Amino acid sequence: MSVGAFFFSEFWHDQLVAHDRQALFLVLVGFLGSFAFIRMSTRIMRSPRMSWWPGSVVSEGGVHVHHLVFGICLMLAGGTLGFAFFASPPWREICALVFGVGAGLTIDEFALWVYLDDVYWAREGRVSIDATVLAAAAMALLLLGARPFDVVRGTSIDAIVTAAGVLVVMAIVAICFAKQRVMHGAMGFFLLPLAIYGASRIAKPRSPWAKRLYGERRPAKQAKAERRFRPDRRTERFKERLRDAIGGTPGDVYQAKLAARDTVVAAPSRPPAAPSRPPVGTREEA
Repeated sequence: MSVGAFFFSEFWHDQLVAHDRQALFLVLVGFLGSFAFIRMSTRIMRSPRMSWWPGSVVSEGGVHVHHLVFGICLMLAGGTLGFAFFASPPWREICALVFGVGAGLTIDEFALWVYLDDVYWAREGRVSIDATVLAAAAMALLLLGARPFDVVRGTSIDAIVTAAGVLVVMAIVAICFAKQRVMHGAMGFFLLPLAIYGASRIAKPRSPWAKRLYGERRPAKQAKAERRFRPDRRTERFKERLRDAIGGTPGDVYQAKLAARDTVVAAPSRPPAAPSRPPVGTREEA
């Protein structure tokens, strides 16, 4: 225990406090911790074997209060108090942790932001898993010292060059998003070669880029995109397994598994019938 505390103390002071990153570290810890807890909780809640687990918060009028609401309240409290105690440790660190917890609860229902509907266990709800992975990766890159842009302070020429560089990066990232290469675009803010790679590759067949520039205008490109991003490709299967591991299977798949299990359990288990033997003193006919 003391050895672990020693290493954590060294890490805290040498890697975080020395670079003034302790608040960002606590945001990431709160973010991952609250997301992991609430996702685990919702997966337990839908399991018929864990009926004792506390259910959703429902008002007397029957309104389901999503944990998104609690997340937003925590983010408002942590963010506002964080500005008030910005240079006052340990209050700044406490506010950072509260903000991270709120962010984790909020992004777990990211699909609700997009679809304005309770699609938590639907296929559309898996966008929340993608958003969480991208947000956590972005926080980790910031914690490691990555920065989207290098702002050069100096003469007016330096400001112009910086502004031009920002516009170029934003344009490349925008192309990635237009091609629905979201991961390349999001990570490309911090790793420009990744954004350049995504922007130079073919777009997904249902993306705004493909709808605008492929289709009937360039049927060969559209056909190539359809082949490249077919639903059964290895990359997509890996993503689906990762989403299942993090967020659980979609509702229709889960219900099908429950139905199949209940069918097996309900099936009567009869012992195999013993072979019929002729009565004593009789002979079987040939």
